[in-house]
Amino acid sequence: MCPIKTVHVVAAIIRKGDKIFATQRGYGDFKDGWEFPGGKVEPGETPQEALVREIKEELSADITIGDLLTTVETDYPDFHLSMACYFCELKEDSEMTLLEHKAAKWLSLDELDTVDWLPADVEVVNLLLYG
Repeated sequence: MCPIKTVHVVAAIIRKGDKIFATQRGYGDFKDGWEFPGGKVEPGETPQEALVREIKEELSADITIGDLLTTVETDYPDFHLSMACYFCELKEDSEMTLLEHKAAKWLSLDELDTVDWLPADVEVVNLLLYG
């Protein structure tokens, strides 16, 4: 039996005032699920470099990366997901354009449970809500 493959990804918890940015997937196995934007860490990249690149690719936006909130470890049927989640902010004058996602929302903490989060992101939402 082969060991299960680990996929390393990063996610941006983009904050503006008391709101947090959420995106809805428009593709793949988890189409229509909500997530924090981000993606795979490529060989030779730091998690922070990957996050800057992914947000540029997905949202055409520039971010500053803050503290690591958590690293979520989740098993899916075909792989193990290791997702490093960082607090981020948009750089001044940076606007977001959805290039890969179907929809997006700015949610206050009391609205976080109004969307159908992907399994790995549920843990992040719970941490944001309940510490």
